[in-house]
Amino acid sequence: MKKCFLIWVFITLVMFFPSAVSADGFSIARLIITEGIENREPVGNTSLVPTGTSRVFCFLEARDIPEDTTVTVIWIYGGVEMHITELALSAGPRWRTWAEKAVHGLQGYWTVGIRDESGNLIGVTSFMVE
Repeated sequence: MKKCFLIWVFITLVMFFPSAVSADGFSIARLIITEGIENREPVGNTSLVPTGTSRVFCFLEARDIPEDTTVTVIWIYGGVEMHITELALSAGPRWRTWAEKAVHGLQGYWTVGIRDESGNLIGVTSFMVE
């Protein structure tokens, strides 16, 4: 039941969440699913990932970070948390970072949630493996 509720929360947030999210004094300027990272930038922006893709990346750009902090990236597939990654954000005007996940051809809908140090959901994105 809890997993169904979490899925409902994520879907609702995908539909209604603003693109720049304020959290603990910083904002998320970009939250992008991509198939690659080059020079600390996402290579493309995708919501549809081909089945043969081995890895996907969740790229995050934070702005106006008042102090060093962390965010947690949660990868959800079929209502199950498949992977959790903690990422450091350093204080400053801009910080880019990313998490990656091997999708192993698992077809279907994936959701990626971002939580701040307090556990608040501050960002969400999704993609489909077909």
